[in-house]
Amino acid sequence: MSKNLVIVESPAKAKTIKRYLGADYQVTASVGHVVDLPKSKLGVDVEHDFKPEYSVIAGKAKVLDQIRTAAKDKLHVYLATDPDREGEAIAWHIADQLGKVKADVHRVLLHEITPAAVRDAIARAGDLDQNLFDAQQARRVLDRLVGYQISPLLWNKVKRGISAGRVQSVALRIIVEREKEREAFRPEEYWTLDAHLEAKKPPPLKAHIYSHQGNRIDNKAYKLGKPEADQIIAACEGGKFKVAKIEKREVRRNPAPPFITSRLQQEASRRLYYSPSRTMKIAQRLYEGVELGDQGAVGLITYMRTDSPRVSDQALAAVRDYIGQRYGANYLPDKPNFYRSGKSAQEAHEAIRPTALERDPESLSHYLDKDGLALYTLIYNRFVSSQMGPAVYDRTTIDIEAGDAVFRATGQVTKFDGFMRVYTEGRDEVQIDDESGEATLPQLSEDELLKLLGFIPEQHFTQPPPRFSQATLIKEMEEKGIGRPSTYAAIMTSILNREYVEEDDSKRIRPTTLGRIVSDMLVQAFPDILEVSFTAQMEGELDNIEEGRENWVKTLKRFYGPFEKRLADASKKMPELKRKGIPTELKCEVDGATMVIKWGRNGEFLACSGYPKCTNTKEFTRDDQGNITAREQSAPEATDQVCEKCGKPMVRRRSRFGEFLGCSGYPDCDGIKRLKADPVKTGVTCPDCKEGQVLERRSRRGKIFFGCDRYPKCKFASWDKPLPQPCPQCGSPYLVEKTTKRNGTRWLCPKKEECGYVIEAPAQPEAPVEAPAPPAP
Repeated sequence: MSKNLVIVESPAKAKTIKRYLGADYQVTASVGHVVDLPKSKLGVDVEHDFKPEYSVIAGKAKVLDQIRTAAKDKLHVYLATDPDREGEAIAWHIADQLGKVKADVHRVLLHEITPAAVRDAIARAGDLDQNLFDAQQARRVLDRLVGYQISPLLWNKVKRGISAGRVQSVALRIIVEREKEREAFRPEEYWTLDAHLEAKKPPPLKAHIYSHQGNRIDNKAYKLGKPEADQIIAACEGGKFKVAKIEKREVRRNPAPPFITSRLQQEASRRLYYSPSRTMKIAQRLYEGVELGDQGAVGLITYMRTDSPRVSDQALAAVRDYIGQRYGANYLPDKPNFYRSGKSAQEAHEAIRPTALERDPESLSHYLDKDGLALYTLIYNRFVSSQMGPAVYDRTTIDIEAGDAVFRATGQVTKFDGFMRVYTEGRDEVQIDDESGEATLPQLSEDELLKLLGFIPEQHFTQPPPRFSQATLIKEMEEKGIGRPSTYAAIMTSILNREYVEEDDSKRIRPTTLGRIVSDMLVQAFPDILEVSFTAQMEGELDNIEEGRENWVKTLKRFYGPFEKRLADASKKMPELKRKGIPTELKCEVDGATMVIKWGRNGEFLACSGYPKCTNTKEFTRDDQGNITAREQSAPEATDQVCEKCGKPMVRRRSRFGEFLGCSGYPDCDGIKRLKADPVKTGVTCPDCKEGQVLERRSRRGKIFFGCDRYPKCKFASWDKPLPQPCPQCGSPYLVEKTTKRNGTRWLCPKKEECGYVIEAPAQPEAPVEAPAPPAP
């Protein structure tokens, strides 16, 4: 019988660890959090030191019973949840739910999941960290106070169903302010001028204008206009071009540090076009363990939520040995490369790196899917390159005088590729004036005269600041101190799932009208809370709680007093837009009243401000400058249906609730008929009557639900999508797919209380995927 119990969050992690520890250890999974604040109320006792009112999450009662049963006869219980604040909170809550047990309860930190690392972590098991738990609890309570008290205000003033969040709303403000910068931007004309020259020896060279009459032309502080360009061409066209100075120097380019969470998300977005949430899901699988044939499940990377570029001494020794053997001693620097951490970095963590250098991407190509292999290759190559020597270039700069003008030609030749043999970091924006290219220059000497082959003047315009992509927004938040490694992906998912922003064709984020209005209203009502510096300061205070320098209750009291006053003022002074809408410059063609922007189930639309006397509505478009144009409505599509009121043909129309059939005689006749979509089969037998099939249907409001095809004889109905797969834990004939803003998409057993089986939904499987079995008891 097992003497020890190890508790982790996920079944995949449990399966991997079980193989390493042997018969003396029973490994079980909590499947994420076991308790949380209630969804139906605030759940925080503000009057009594912000005491949280935790309750067991639906479906987790049986999981907790299994954990308690397993712990009864054990000598030791090891809480091996993730090594961060959230993992610490899960560990504390499990310990609290266990109550008094005979076993000694220990905390285990698994920064990587390999046989040696797991056994070492068990041997070094310590106590639960009160400060770390307090920091996470403070964050959870703080976010609940803000979200659950501002969101209802927005429901009353703007639109039901929308929300606000302490960090999410600041991220939205950053997006909105960037859009306002773009709209206020006015392009300025500037010119570049290149001289195409020929020396005694080939090849020809191209030199750009560098200065004129002593003024440095960088098209930033001093811009070259067309008159100046014409003047330079006229003055130099018949003159001499003489080589005034030749400068040669060696330039070194150092490697980038190994990945931290934010950098991994940014680089995966640039190179692989993965969203942050997709990146983290793949990284989670690589960390928890992947089946490698006879080796079984093995954790391939270290913990993926980290803000520290630190690397352990053992990993440093291993990678230096690998570089020397594979690439040669000349690629290995004399000493290991060390990288500076950010102010808030947790130095107990390591950078994201492979757990074993011998598992190169090529050797894993048969075991990893396309996404997993691409991300693992990125992590592997970045780590190896971070400990290689710098790339070395010979850079040549040639200044050429022509009257009052100086032209400059630059070029560089790679002398030693160094770390670039393995990896080079991507870039967010390509710089037009980058002079570090590998241009080939002819052999020249000072005072040599060159022959002019022609001028190449070119017109340009300054560009507005670019919209953020998900990667560049994370970079901006990181630089401003907003959010932490465990929150970046969740913040991105949160703002994109709301109606506040949308991605354009190039995956750049722009705010919707609703997003701009909500952001402006929140900034006006809560200027301090929505201030970027305040949010960064709050993150610093949470870090202080974690380090034991602050008390979490005192921190919340300092925050809540001013917040409560702001909330009371906002409820009185915040403008009511829910019914009035946002005025535009457009006029209603029916009654001449102002058209306003309102929001419905299908998004924003234009409506006459004279409602209910005038019911005119229109869809609209918005250009890059924010200008609104009403979309011309095409003639309604005729159908073979007949109006039951007047007998005229019915036509297809569209309202804020979707498409419907309306009488062609409108407005004289207001006959309508709901469109019935063909039901979609799910392949699941009805669990109630055991005879019918569950179909995907639409409600009167257009919302998708699932019901039995024998309705009305059988009234089975569910909002959750049934999946034609049996539960591997209890044998239920089907699973359900449930999507929430907090947890994303998950597969659950419909017998929530009795079974409680739940896993994260596989990422876009190309073929039917079987639900993984739970870990063996």
